[in-house]
Amino acid sequence: MSIQLFVPTFRVEECLEEIKECLEKGWTGLGYKTIEFEKKWKEYTNLPNAHFINSATVGLHLAVKIFKSECKWEDGDEIISTPLTFISSNHAIAYENLKVVFADVDKYLCLDPVDVRKKITNKTKAIMYVGLGGNTGQYKEIVKICKEYNLKLILDAAHMSGTRLDGEIVGKEADVIIYSFQAVKNLPTADSGMICFKEEKYDELARKLAWLGINKDTYTRSLNKETYKWRYDVDYLGYKYHGNSIMASIALVQLRYLDMDNAYRRQLASWYDEAFKYHKNLIRPIPVAKGCECSRHLYIIEVNNRDELIIALNLNKIYPGVHYRDNTEYSMYSYGKGSCPNAHKLCTRILSLPMHMRLTKEDVNEISSKVIKLASSVKEG
Repeated sequence: MSIQLFVPTFRVEECLEEIKECLEKGWTGLGYKTIEFEKKWKEYTNLPNAHFINSATVGLHLAVKIFKSECKWEDGDEIISTPLTFISSNHAIAYENLKVVFADVDKYLCLDPVDVRKKITNKTKAIMYVGLGGNTGQYKEIVKICKEYNLKLILDAAHMSGTRLDGEIVGKEADVIIYSFQAVKNLPTADSGMICFKEEKYDELARKLAWLGINKDTYTRSLNKETYKWRYDVDYLGYKYHGNSIMASIALVQLRYLDMDNAYRRQLASWYDEAFKYHKNLIRPIPVAKGCECSRHLYIIEVNNRDELIIALNLNKIYPGVHYRDNTEYSMYSYGKGSCPNAHKLCTRILSLPMHMRLTKEDVNEISSKVIKLASSVKEG
């Protein structure tokens, strides 16, 4: 039987009950369940604002767009970002004609504050910080840099649903946090996300921009008793980025289990750690930062001969992944090639082992024993 990298787990009957309410009520779009989920998410995270959207990618775009327009950034201004991320983090910057300036990563695979400082210029406006795999890395140092240089902090928390730092949900210092509830994330739906601005004025603007720039959404108008519900204004050239009640129904159920699921993910990670602790010459698990209660979206190891090991594991019906390819290897970001040597080196050596709720201790034992055996044989070969 094959062991896949990701397999989402849904509480099917509970999800169907929530969705059934939408269908019986005759309301599947923006409003109703999306509002209920936003309220629950704010209670869970203790963040002041939350707007449910149809993906994390659109949330990243909204964040950059709003700061650019409201803070009077100009085309060609710069945002410092990581080369080790899914491409949407950096595309969101490029969408708005801003320049992605790549800084190197540290031992946590997150932005290295030392290199970030070196990359700051008089055109730098923000830092895009990615908590890879749910790890906080040196987040506190990045917060200090943003305060010191008056930079906006955009936290790409696509992997960080449920991550805590020093006992609190991470991110209250950030100007905006974007979460992903894509199909294989820790809080899976089919695809959706949440954007959480620190300031209410930006939250209000995000809601308009996510609904085509219209100043009253359909659900709000449906609650209004006035005759002329069609009399709304269009303040901005907006987008159709909002979430819907079907996805929110699934998210409401998944949120109930998020902490429990993340605890099990940490248990899986500890079993991997235990298996590899006497083999660090061959297999080096990426460490979790001190004080971080990691969501453990990923379990990443560094090995000497990654590509050969992946092929060997595939032949044994074990299917790891790679998170991620150095973005400066892509043609559109090739101008940054050579600027982040640690990221470039690590992206050829890291792989993500299977990590999901359906794995058992026996599965982890099987995977880790195969990794140890095959990594050893690959080295000898």
